[in-house]
Amino acid sequence: MSKKYDRLVEFLAQADDWVQAGELADRLGVSTRSIRSYVTAAKAAAHPFDTIQSSPRGYRINREAYAAYRSSLKSQVSDAETPRDRIYQLVRRLGSHPEGLDLYFLADALFVSDSTIEQDLRKVKTLVEEEGLSLTRRGSLIVLAGTEANQRRLLSRMFHEESVQGFFELERVQREFESANLSDFKTDLIAVLGEHGFFVNEYGLNNVLLHLAITLERSANLQPDLERPLASPAQEEEISGALSMLIERHFAVTLSFADVENLANLLTTRVLTPGQDQSITEVVTNFVDPPTLAMVRRLVGLVHDEYLIDLDDEEFMVRLALHVRNLVARARDKSYSPNPMTRSMKTSYPMIYEVAVFIASQLQRDAEISINDDEIAYLALHVGSYLERQVRREARITCALVCPNYYDIHVMLRQHIEHALGDVLDIDVVITRTDVDWSTLDTDLVLTTVASRAPRDNEVVIQPFLTDADVENIRRAVTRVRRHARRLKIKDDLLRYFTPELFFRDLESSDEIAMIRLLGERMVAVGVVDDAYVIGAIERERMSSTAFTDNIAVPHAMAMTASQTSIAIVINETAMRWGENRVNVIAFIAFAEEGRNSFQEVFDQFVEVFADRTDVQRIIKRGTDFPSFIEELVRVIDK
Repeated sequence: MSKKYDRLVEFLAQADDWVQAGELADRLGVSTRSIRSYVTAAKAAAHPFDTIQSSPRGYRINREAYAAYRSSLKSQVSDAETPRDRIYQLVRRLGSHPEGLDLYFLADALFVSDSTIEQDLRKVKTLVEEEGLSLTRRGSLIVLAGTEANQRRLLSRMFHEESVQGFFELERVQREFESANLSDFKTDLIAVLGEHGFFVNEYGLNNVLLHLAITLERSANLQPDLERPLASPAQEEEISGALSMLIERHFAVTLSFADVENLANLLTTRVLTPGQDQSITEVVTNFVDPPTLAMVRRLVGLVHDEYLIDLDDEEFMVRLALHVRNLVARARDKSYSPNPMTRSMKTSYPMIYEVAVFIASQLQRDAEISINDDEIAYLALHVGSYLERQVRREARITCALVCPNYYDIHVMLRQHIEHALGDVLDIDVVITRTDVDWSTLDTDLVLTTVASRAPRDNEVVIQPFLTDADVENIRRAVTRVRRHARRLKIKDDLLRYFTPELFFRDLESSDEIAMIRLLGERMVAVGVVDDAYVIGAIERERMSSTAFTDNIAVPHAMAMTASQTSIAIVINETAMRWGENRVNVIAFIAFAEEGRNSFQEVFDQFVEVFADRTDVQRIIKRGTDFPSFIEELVRVIDK
């Protein structure tokens, strides 16, 4: 209940407009009656803030009220008012008393009945066993047992699960663990690390500060027997000294040698990349081990062979090798680094994420480790940032400037346009007459100070003295022109890949793997793929969910071995569970070897077309058979 309740609020917070109860029910896999109950509960919990608005058009978040409600929560002291809060408090209390605590004492301390504590303890038992801990009972005495490392890992995991979309605020860590000012400590730590020549991963740093807060609390209450890391490289020893000094200065605490070493190990494997002030040659000499760099070079070659993407750049490979070294260390310790951008990376950059999945799959085999979605997203950041730096600037679009002659006003206008917009357009022709033959203008855009009698879609009327509003209007027109050209191409591409034999309406399956098998059988039957491709698609799905948005899943294999590029498409009225999402559209894509050149463009743009929930709902409602599906798809692409 609480998980679905949270998902409802999260979904509304991300939506730009009203959302119908039916769509929310579809997303959460519940009835519309349950949605009404969740909304009522959410509004009651946020009272007196009116966080959710209702109307005949559905529900939406009142953003101002929601922000005020979230702000009010920051000032409240964490307690055990909800079942989730109680479970968290139980784990912390039991973890701080290795000798055990009395059940009746716990009930009194948390102001609940004995039977409620009994129910909570059953949930705690399941939770702690997932982290290799045990919960035992002798009469009314409850004992939580296990290694110190596992207890800390459990606290960290529970705290992250409480945070929306993987983000958590430093203030909340301080409030929860009653730590001194972590923000000031963080500022000084970043400065010290910079002085030592390290790049700092801000996304991982707050997670290390959470571990520091847990360490401070447990070290104050216990004398934990914490294992030291297996190895302490020179750079880690250097960090340990600086870290110990800062902790003593800010918190007036002297941590054990093992505690400081473990925190330094977290910094080096999750947050830091050495060589900020060194050349690539120096970084390779001082920090990169040859086997890891050799493995990365091989991976870059495989990416080129499979996707025709060139990552053969020495600096990129060295930086990736440093990341891979730390990733392998985290994976072997199963202490993965949470990534708040995982979902947005999958949704916004599906092709880059796909390349990262391919790299991760090779790493898993080579290093005999398991890599989760968060770590795959970090790999995608490496690949994406490199490609972003290397990608050529989008071709500037052409435009004609119509500005009737009056002294040299057209000259000044052209100069102003080129100064403000020279990065996105080229002025091919300047017309200074009033008798314009508009039909002869074949540029992408027409910028004119005098409107034509029959304005066209590519016409933008501007002022003789260019204003900020004119610049914004032109930029929007440039975006519109590019989008239209891109969508024309994807329409031509996509329509080649669909066939009536591989269109399915309301095709049911128990789960995503069963659906892949079912669609795979149909594709095998028409000779598009073989059984090995289907097995490859299942392996790819188990690596990371192919539900790239809340609307569509795009299962596929990483090997391009289909006899021809083809898409088996399923349009379901009722959404099915796919990983952590619920999707109405499933597109099993089979790529052939000769389709490698178009793979990236088709893959990205296919996900883009089905990213808009309004468009997807239109296709679902109107695409009842293959001809109507194609008709609606074309309308969505052409809009």
